[in-house]
Amino acid sequence: MDKPTAIAQIRQACKNLAVELMRIHPAVPALGHKATQDDIYKALFEITTQVEVIKKRLSKLESGADTPET
Repeated sequence: MDKPTAIAQIRQACKNLAVELMRIHPAVPALGHKATQDDIYKALFEITTQVEVIKKRLSKLESGADTPET
């Protein structure tokens, strides 16, 4: 697999993750248990943050801004 293909595959996986995370959010209130809801919302936020980190790293890699210094 070449780099552009790998980047495209990872980027698509990030999009898929984001869609699935958005599907979880509206279901949480139906649980009716505040502590559990709070933990789930916190976890969703953390996962979303990490997905964004991956996307930003890919953008830097594509732009050449993420090259090792020599």
